[in-house]
Amino acid sequence: MVVWDYLCNFVENITAMTQITQDNFDKEYQDIIEMERIDKFVSDEMDRQMHRYIKAYHGSKDVMDKFIQRLKGMTVEQKEEAIAAYIDLNRKAVSGLDLQMVLVRAMANYCDTFFYFRKMLSDRSKFDFYLKRIREKYIRLHEVFEQDGKFGIRGCKGDILVQPNYDFLRRVFTNVDDGRMIPIIAQKNGKMGLILPDGKETVVADFVYDDISLRDEFPYFEATKDGVTTCLEL
Repeated sequence: MVVWDYLCNFVENITAMTQITQDNFDKEYQDIIEMERIDKFVSDEMDRQMHRYIKAYHGSKDVMDKFIQRLKGMTVEQKEEAIAAYIDLNRKAVSGLDLQMVLVRAMANYCDTFFYFRKMLSDRSKFDFYLKRIREKYIRLHEVFEQDGKFGIRGCKGDILVQPNYDFLRRVFTNVDDGRMIPIIAQKNGKMGLILPDGKETVVADFVYDDISLRDEFPYFEATKDGVTTCLEL
């Protein structure tokens, strides 16, 4: 009993989960080492899947090299953040991605035997736990919201990235892999400009344009003023 009490207290303090008892141990207990390793293998698989997406849909070796270089040397947590940010800007990257297969591959890499692999797959509560964990870590999408007839942008955690001060907002979705923050096309007082979703609404192109459109390659923005169209190199 002393050993059991110690184990329960240890799990409760480390995981901050539901109170562990002898009756619910199999259902509630989550192995910390197992979670760390599954997280690691999931991040490796998500890295591979993003690499495949870039290769299949964009075909640019330079883009792939940038993506690989940017993730190199990152911790698992840093890779999770970086890949989630990439997905937020390139949402087509997950349009055909089966997160269940991502998890199956991660579990297969974790397991030492086929018997244990089958046991993990057959544990529905464990599988659902990790699948929910993957979605929470990698699918972190911002949203445009309206308040009093004006538009702003809210992050995945509810933080305000852009205050609702604008008549129009267009979040740019583009394949940029060097970690830079991509400006947002905004309209204010009848004129178009570019701002950063940095919580401070930093203006990177003044609100003096009649129209701003997105290009498929750098420079990514094309602006029109008084009938003259130029590219904005930011």
